[in-house]
Amino acid sequence: MLTGILVPSSGRLVVDGRIPYRQRVEHVRRIGVVFGQRTQLWWDLPTIESFELLRHIYRIPEPRWRENLARFTELLDLTPFIETPVRQLSLGQRLRADLTAALLHEPAILFLDEPTIGLDVVAKERIRQFLTHINRERGVTVILTTHDLEDISRLCSRVILIDHGNVIYDGALEALRTRFGQQRTLVVDLDQDPQDIGVPNAELVRREGPRAWLRFDRETTTAAALIADVASRYRIRDLTVEEPEIETILRDIYQAGSVGELNRQDAKDAKTNL
Repeated sequence: MLTGILVPSSGRLVVDGRIPYRQRVEHVRRIGVVFGQRTQLWWDLPTIESFELLRHIYRIPEPRWRENLARFTELLDLTPFIETPVRQLSLGQRLRADLTAALLHEPAILFLDEPTIGLDVVAKERIRQFLTHINRERGVTVILTTHDLEDISRLCSRVILIDHGNVIYDGALEALRTRFGQQRTLVVDLDQDPQDIGVPNAELVRREGPRAWLRFDRETTTAAALIADVASRYRIRDLTVEEPEIETILRDIYQAGSVGELNRQDAKDAKTNL
């Protein structure tokens, strides 16, 4: 619906001041779309010829097209396969080519549907770095759907949670962590392996020799206070504080009844603001 492919069955949908399905031609000139399991490239043509065709379709001035293509070729390392027919590309290569195709006309918004699905860790990292670059350096708004929650942690500053068609959270990722990720973990490497490890306001959840994992609640204990408490009892060699994983937070929201609590808190906040 956001891209104009489907028409909403009810309600009103506006993207960047346009109604996608009514102003279709104008709308698609200002957006780019990449579907993880589909391609907009011509299957039997060399990849570069697909880019040439898109230049004519979008009527991109040739100097601007060449400049964009050169930049994306550098960022996404397209040179090894730019002359290869699309049907011979690996999944990771095709996705890099699809991203280039979606951005050659300099869209304001890029829609991504499962952009890293099926990719190996190296390909995923390259795609994530590229998306971060175009967002920061070119000001492209990136809207993505994904089941890979590492994508969310690495790429997203704003998160929208939907439960049975209702938006239950719309805000900053860090605010979501703070609000629902109350349990943090202090991982501490001690100089020796004591028989017992215990400090107030923290729960020992795991131990491997002199390394211990201490879980604590951010609302009742600060990391600084807990570190000082541990240091007063044991000799510390190294330590780190782990934030709760986004996957754990989302699982708890949907499984532990936090959806209702989220709605109640939002209603309370709205009433307070009024």
